[in-house]
Amino acid sequence: MTQEVRAAGAVLWRRAGRATEVALVHRPRYGDWSLPKGKLDPGETIAEAAVREVREETGFTVVLGRYLARTEYPVPSRHGSGTVPKTVDYFAAEAVSGEFVANDEVDELRWLEPTAAEKALTRPEDVRVLRAFCELPMGLTTVLLVRHAKAGKRDAWSGDDDLRPLSEAGLRQAAALRRVLGLFGPDRVLSAPRLRCVQTVHGVAEDAGGEVRHEPLLSEEGYWPDPVLGVARLLAVAGDGGTPVVCSQGGVIPDLVSALADRDGVELSAARGGVVPSKKGSFWVLSFRPPTAEEGPLLLAADYHPSALPAPSPSRP
Repeated sequence: MTQEVRAAGAVLWRRAGRATEVALVHRPRYGDWSLPKGKLDPGETIAEAAVREVREETGFTVVLGRYLARTEYPVPSRHGSGTVPKTVDYFAAEAVSGEFVANDEVDELRWLEPTAAEKALTRPEDVRVLRAFCELPMGLTTVLLVRHAKAGKRDAWSGDDDLRPLSEAGLRQAAALRRVLGLFGPDRVLSAPRLRCVQTVHGVAEDAGGEVRHEPLLSEEGYWPDPVLGVARLLAVAGDGGTPVVCSQGGVIPDLVSALADRDGVELSAARGGVVPSKKGSFWVLSFRPPTAEEGPLLLAADYHPSALPAPSPSRP
């Protein structure tokens, strides 16, 4: 049986006055101009690999944004003859600091506007990824909507259900979420007022230099008496800008995401048979256009990450 090669990369971008520039790298080994990417290390998620590979190849530290696309193509097998399939998952990634220095893999980096970059890319699959990046504007607000981690069975807990804590498996999920959500540059953390929800994102709040703020309208008990108010509350959070993390429950997230997508005409490719997924320890990356003088924030993309543990991939082609 052949072994699939997994890799991850990014469209690395920055502001250049009023223009947007993307980075292309030249790999002397292949003699091509490409988007930065590389193979997953053992125990890495695609998000972690994308950030690491961009840093190693370009020297830039980045903040991840929306998921863009997956490319698939055969590569020579390292064990015997023939080929094996290779998949590469790509994110948008904004450069926040760093400087390029030539290295063993990349000897040159060019910052180009997207039209020029498309002409310079060697491989058509990279062009497709760049076009996916260009479909939406830059500078979107990212809301990270998290389902709380595992907390054991409700009927096995004799105390107040609001105080049911994370299980050992849930604590591992929370630690993984802390690592992966941090790659998106969160600046504040909000949560349904349930211990298991707060515990899930407590580490993210510590890393962001703040505390977890309670959001009663995004708990199951607070949401369902008036879902319109719950949707309005999340839109208000998005309208405040930055990169908020919001932790909620399985009885809220599918309806909330579906309502936002229906409102703004976003296709939820992760949904199957009309069911919006929300596994424990999963998260949605919701990308909003910031509010304007005429209207509030508008959902433009919604990408589902079924886990922050190693080797997941967003359910989006």
